[in-house]
Amino acid sequence: MDISLKDLKPAETAVIKSIGVSGPVKRRLMDMGITPGAKIIMRKVAPLGDPIEINVRGYELTLRKSEAEQITVEK
Repeated sequence: MDISLKDLKPAETAVIKSIGVSGPVKRRLMDMGITPGAKIIMRKVAPLGDPIEINVRGYELTLRKSEAEQITVEK
């Protein structure tokens, strides 16, 4: 089942399928380790829903909800 990264709940895991943006934003996300096939664990969601904290490739990463919306994952 493919969903957006922002739709994961805390403690859920998923695998990145694709990144729906291009250009410098995609390059920045890929430089941070968000690449197709990488396993992601949702750590925390801020009280107002933005930002979210994930664990990817063994380190914690904080993303805006608008960025997470562009990342397709598979549970």
